[in-house]
Amino acid sequence: MAHSSTSVSLSDLTYSWPDGTPVVDGLDAVICSGRTGLVGLNGAGKSTLLKLIAGHLPPSRGSVTTHGTVAYLPQDLTLDPNVRVDTVLGIADIRQALARIESGTAADTDFDTVGSAWDIEERAVSTLHRLGLRHIVPDASGLDRTVGELSGGETTLLGLTAQLLAEPDVLLLDEPTNNLDRDSRTLLSDAVRQFPGTVLVVSHDRDLLDTMESIAELRDGRLRMFGGNFGEYQRAVEAEQETARAAVRDARSDVRKQSRELVEAQTKIDRRERYGRKMYENKREPKIVMGLRKRAAQESAGKLRGNHIEKLGDAKRALSEAQDLVRDDREIRIDLPDTAVFPGQQVIVLPETRLRSGQTLELTVTGPERIALSGRNGIGKTTLLHEIARHGAKVPFALLPQRLDIFDDAKSVAENVAAAAPHASAETIRAGLARFLFRGADADAAVSTLSGGERLRAALAMLLAADPPPRLLMLDEPTNNLDLPSLAHLVQALNGFRGALIVVSHDQQFLRDIGITRELSVDESGLTESSVEPAE
Repeated sequence: MAHSSTSVSLSDLTYSWPDGTPVVDGLDAVICSGRTGLVGLNGAGKSTLLKLIAGHLPPSRGSVTTHGTVAYLPQDLTLDPNVRVDTVLGIADIRQALARIESGTAADTDFDTVGSAWDIEERAVSTLHRLGLRHIVPDASGLDRTVGELSGGETTLLGLTAQLLAEPDVLLLDEPTNNLDRDSRTLLSDAVRQFPGTVLVVSHDRDLLDTMESIAELRDGRLRMFGGNFGEYQRAVEAEQETARAAVRDARSDVRKQSRELVEAQTKIDRRERYGRKMYENKREPKIVMGLRKRAAQESAGKLRGNHIEKLGDAKRALSEAQDLVRDDREIRIDLPDTAVFPGQQVIVLPETRLRSGQTLELTVTGPERIALSGRNGIGKTTLLHEIARHGAKVPFALLPQRLDIFDDAKSVAENVAAAAPHASAETIRAGLARFLFRGADADAAVSTLSGGERLRAALAMLLAADPPPRLLMLDEPTNNLDLPSLAHLVQALNGFRGALIVVSHDQQFLRDIGITRELSVDESGLTESSVEPAE
């Protein structure tokens, strides 16, 4: 594989949704060898762009040129539990050919099927182990087993193994760390770092994005390339935005200046016109002279007025252009004094509880603790949250489930909040929603039309509008499927909450951002306390 020259070239790439809405229009870009993170708002078209590059969607116009072979791992991979592992890995035919060669019954085509993959079983087992799937395939005989019931994270890692075994030149990954626990995220990140060709990763996982060598931002149908990792991209965008905000301030100042000068010019013209009318009425000069003077004054006034109107128009256009460069980075700013928990106040006293996975747990929480609940997928973290809700909470609480299925989707955001807070006035509800960025018509949007980030904001607004407001907030994987601005909104909202917090999440940067004070890990032996990573 000539990895040093691998890249993806997009030329006049155009694709529209069936209703005609463009996703990308005339896109020209080159993605070079190395690791590139693809970022952008939800709905910007990141997954669609990967499918176009992978050849899973035909472009409306333009072309995609990939230098070498391409492998693509979709976001929501599903597997038939009855399919064999080696079939999922794409190596069943090679293994069968190898078996015939070893038994002496091979045909010439079997050697063609094997090619250079004589060690495919060893590589498959090694890659599975490297990605943390030893328990599924402990040795080569495990390749014969059926997939069975895998977790979402295990399915993703098995799919990634299949793509790596194909030894592609270009590897496309769509949100690969969704559903992965912390250890699995680390293993996947290591595998991506070690890949020798071109990697293009759609992700909102900032730890993974910080291992990238460049960032491609898809925004308004255009792709911009930034050198460096995600942190460097953020700093570059913030510097641009500061310049853009300064340009808006200057442009606004110029609009005010031009508006004042137009008023002053109009006042001067009116004064001259009044003087001219007075002269005409007093007949101080011959009629013909006064007529010529009037026409000259009108022409002069017209030029003066036109001059200032043109300058004001130019200033307004400059302001509009400057505003277009400023991103809509609205922030959630809330203060929730009624959610406060005092030091020493009992928040959770969970008696001895046995989870379905067999562990016996006890838990006590006092004061406004911020607890991260970790553990491998399927160990019982979600079950523990529900046990706390049923038996352990000593203060008003709210539980935000992973699927956010707490709404009547046919009703509006405001109607859902009103149902959760029946004693609140319409004005109070709308004021509360405005703090979560649902202003005006946005509050009247049907919940079914909301994006993942909007749905999360609506859910938080709804839970925190309850009477009495929750003093214990439990969140189950709240960052899954959020774009980066929505993730920032979640952090802002939680930092305004004054009660106790328990969060199930594998996103370490998110946990640092919300000020976790204690970390509990659920494992086969029960609950263990872990050290908290200090905030940077």
